[in-house]
Amino acid sequence: MSDTPVSELSFEQAMAELEQVVGKLERGDVALEESIKLYERGAELKKRCETKLKEAEEKVAAITLDGDGNPSGLKPVEGL
Repeated sequence: MSDTPVSELSFEQAMAELEQVVGKLERGDVALEESIKLYERGAELKKRCETKLKEAEEKVAAITLDGDGNPSGLKPVEGL
């Protein structure tokens, strides 16, 4: 498990760590206190991944197309 704050992780880093956390929890070979810490970290990682995905979806939704279907720019996205 990384000591890097979850808020500083990229989507890929958060997803990779989340996979590690899930693997450890599924094996069940960690003590109860460690399981609780892993679960808490996993919940933070899941939230980070969801946030990064939502940001990406909003950016994609903001791409405008010209008459030929080619990207022509970005339209403002509310809330960014």
